[in-house]
Amino acid sequence: MRKIKYKKTRKVQPNPLEYTGKHKKSESEMQLFVYDEPGFKENKSIHLSDLKSSIDLTKNNWLNLHGLNDIEIVEGIGSLFEIDSFLLSDILNTTRRTKLEETNNSLFFNIKSILPTENSDNITVEQISFMIKDGVLISFQEKRSDFFTHIRERIRTKSGIVRTKKVDFLLYLLLDAVIENFYITIENEEDKVEELLTLSKGSANPEILIRIEKHRDNFNFLKRSIVPLRDSLTGIKSLKDDAICNVIEMDSFVYFSRLHQKSLELLEQIESDMGMLESASNFFFSSQGHKMNEIMKTLTIISSIFIPLTFLAGIYGMNFEYIPELKIHNGYFIVIGVMFLMVLGMIAYFKKIKWF
Repeated sequence: MRKIKYKKTRKVQPNPLEYTGKHKKSESEMQLFVYDEPGFKENKSIHLSDLKSSIDLTKNNWLNLHGLNDIEIVEGIGSLFEIDSFLLSDILNTTRRTKLEETNNSLFFNIKSILPTENSDNITVEQISFMIKDGVLISFQEKRSDFFTHIRERIRTKSGIVRTKKVDFLLYLLLDAVIENFYITIENEEDKVEELLTLSKGSANPEILIRIEKHRDNFNFLKRSIVPLRDSLTGIKSLKDDAICNVIEMDSFVYFSRLHQKSLELLEQIESDMGMLESASNFFFSSQGHKMNEIMKTLTIISSIFIPLTFLAGIYGMNFEYIPELKIHNGYFIVIGVMFLMVLGMIAYFKKIKWF
């Protein structure tokens, strides 16, 4: 889980463009889709110098950038589409929380995409930003991934209604694809929580408690990522009532309402899963306490049996000259027999009161 670190520096240049993510070796590459209902045009690798001439403002345009470490490309896109520098800074600063910025002719949205890490209890985080302006949707990804492969295929094959809608509907599809990653992550976490529940009932290994705390941190991080997403989607819903943003078509608001509902479902599921983690933790400590009680009960039974025997041995081990029964010929065997009968009697009594 990444933490926000404050840099104690003062710079002359406001909103400095600096990529703060960890994918600094990812090669920056742009892809462009220009489409409408009759057809589409795809450019799988377009250069910044060819971008302006390739965009057709009479159609829908989707520009996708993989890799944010090349600041010149990000600045070039910002200059071409007149994107404010503070928004470019938010795109490059991956420690920012999910946010929504709207004006009369543009809409900015960034979101955390979260997926489980294979063969690990960790989760992978990537920030994805979206900008809609003048009929162009620009998506900024930290690295190449396959989040939107099925959406590209829909555009190519004219599946569904994506080519009949504006780019605001495309934004809905992209956000929906990112939100699906939350479902995948939570489902993966739930499988591991169920495993921990089973282990906590039958094992007292401290490693279980460490894993429980790790997954609790994961759920808290998921919650902190979804809450601002929910708030941002609420903000999109409010745009319909305020009528201050013309980027989203009126008939498209219902789709963003669905995303808002999904964010609420995710938060409810996280609360439920954190309750399961709490149960696993309680089971672990209960198992520890029960095992300790069993050990103490065993030690108590052994002590209760041997204390009277030690008492008898102590009496007959005293060095008094006129101690009673000292001259009895079969005294040793009598005392041993008494000790044996005492042990049997105490075992029978403990069994009767169900100590074992």
